[in-house]
Amino acid sequence: MTGSAARPLLFLDVDGPLIPFGGTPQQHPTYHTGTEPRETGSNPLLGRINPEHGPRLAALPCDLVWATTLMDDANETIAPRIGLPQLAVVIWPEPTDTGEHDERNGLHWKTRALADWAAGRPFAWADDEITDTDRAWVSAHHPGHALLHRVDPRLGLTDADYAALQDWLHWTRDTPPHGAA
Repeated sequence: MTGSAARPLLFLDVDGPLIPFGGTPQQHPTYHTGTEPRETGSNPLLGRINPEHGPRLAALPCDLVWATTLMDDANETIAPRIGLPQLAVVIWPEPTDTGEHDERNGLHWKTRALADWAAGRPFAWADDEITDTDRAWVSAHHPGHALLHRVDPRLGLTDADYAALQDWLHWTRDTPPHGAA
């Protein structure tokens, strides 16, 4: 997906935000869209993805980027299911000593890579594993605006999550980055 350098990014995880898990299976409805790839049967949890997420995500004023261990598979299995086009994908770096040190100190293994990928652009990150350690690191190391939004994995993205993302994206549009006049 192409976009303006001025548009914020939304890094989107799949497990948790789009595929709710935890609790009892009866808590999670299943959806059949008719656009499921044949191999969908190999992952029955894909049926938990509400197809309404696609239009809601597409309506946000940002560039969507898959930030999931599914990487390119998200464009093959998730995007068609919810009506999204092919999205940019974060390719995760190989594990390093720095990454292992970060994780021992409580920093999520995705945090540094996402800040690097954003390269100063404002970004939001929707994931179920975000902590205050990640927020503090991004605040100290990323020059642009950032929202690290933790999604409850038992619920997935909710109306409240979309409202928080929408509010932040509108605020970001109207607020200069750190140190800008």
